[in-house]
Amino acid sequence: MNRITELFNIKYPIVQGGMIWNSGYKLASAVSNAGGLGLIGAGSMYPDVLREHIQKCKKATDKPFGVNVPMLYPNIEEIMQIIVEEGVKIVFTSAGNPKTWTSYLKENGITVVHVVSSSKFALKAQEAGVDAVVAEGFEAGGHNGREETTTLTLIPMVKQRLQIPLIAAGGIATGRGMLAALVLGADGVQMGSRFAASIESSAHDNFKKTIVATNEGDTVLTLKELAPVRLIKNKFYNELQELYSQCPSTEDLKTLLGRARAKRGMFEGDLEDGELEIGQIAGVIHDILPVQTIVDTIMDEFQKAKEEIHNFVF
Repeated sequence: MNRITELFNIKYPIVQGGMIWNSGYKLASAVSNAGGLGLIGAGSMYPDVLREHIQKCKKATDKPFGVNVPMLYPNIEEIMQIIVEEGVKIVFTSAGNPKTWTSYLKENGITVVHVVSSSKFALKAQEAGVDAVVAEGFEAGGHNGREETTTLTLIPMVKQRLQIPLIAAGGIATGRGMLAALVLGADGVQMGSRFAASIESSAHDNFKKTIVATNEGDTVLTLKELAPVRLIKNKFYNELQELYSQCPSTEDLKTLLGRARAKRGMFEGDLEDGELEIGQIAGVIHDILPVQTIVDTIMDEFQKAKEEIHNFVF
């Protein structure tokens, strides 16, 4: 047991990122059944769809699971009400001020975790009363912090200032990566890309196959004027680059981005015009596997890596 396994009552300190268009109840329940903490990604769900996924997740697992809520999305009041009504016990918040909803959630018996990209915001989350923090380096896929701080530097900087449990995210998809994060001071890890490329992920097969085919240098952090996002280079990205060469306004960028780009890419499988959000660590993901196999492989590699370090001679 450590602070994260104890906080969530799980077997392994592994959290599955609550990714939009990837993290439905099938993925969340599979991760929880495998010993980690599964998260339903509310960011891509209308309130009634979220309720349905929560109810199905409760039937699919008797283990703890949670919901990830980007607080800048619409219908936030209704989403929080549904979470309370359905008896969800763990909520990860992101993309907003943790003070806004932490007290309300905790008053309803919910464990609250907030996702941050800097030491400054980690301390603000701690002051807001959250139970743990996810510190995410800019290697991560999807929407990211503006600081562009890597996980390798972010985790020890947050650790030296934080008293509550710390979860590392960004660039972690293997047992060795998990061990490295714990050595740096994290109490657990959050993995997104590795679980996006799983059988149970709700992403389109086209997107999953693209993750497996992604190599070093194939992802980029862009759209920093709106909300920084790491995505795979494709036709849409090339159009963005062409627009950037013309010194666009934020309105120009919003017009090109349009609506539902992420859904088109990750959920509907449009590899040309869709937004394909994934982390840099996709370069080490070479297969689409069942969640149970993924977790077993991570833990086997973690144990072997620990033994190797123990046997180092200096």
